[in-house]
Amino acid sequence: MKYWLMKSEPESYSIDRLAKEGKTFWEGVRNYQARNFMMNEMKKGDKVLFYHSNTAEPAVVGLAEVCADGAAADFTAWDKSSKYYDPKSPQEKPRWFMTEVRFIKKLDKPVTLKDIKEMPGLEGMKLVQKGMRLSVQPVSAEEYNIILEMAGEKV
Repeated sequence: MKYWLMKSEPESYSIDRLAKEGKTFWEGVRNYQARNFMMNEMKKGDKVLFYHSNTAEPAVVGLAEVCADGAAADFTAWDKSSKYYDPKSPQEKPRWFMTEVRFIKKLDKPVTLKDIKEMPGLEGMKLVQKGMRLSVQPVSAEEYNIILEMAGEKV
């Protein structure tokens, strides 16, 4: 099993929306490294820290789980009305992929980026590295557990 942090702006897709819908396709990823994580490394059952970015106080706000083995072609790349449309991604040889995640829980105590930066043991997280903007990034089991502890969750 692997662990991941997946970022979303709450205006685009929030933890509350995932809670309401139960699961969603994690589509619209347009970074090759993030795409490759989904295509090559994510597996059903992998644990996800759901992170709200581009907000007054960015934070890990919930938990999710990858609920599909492997990645599927991202159909939004072919939808001309989608902001994720990519005319250079043919259906015969897709450029972009997505995975499916399901809601586990909303954290009672979100873990802010400020708190993550100050917590010993999390200084190696990709999230806190300068210039790291990936919407899908790996997290170690130790980092995942520290975040859970910070949120008051059982490890």
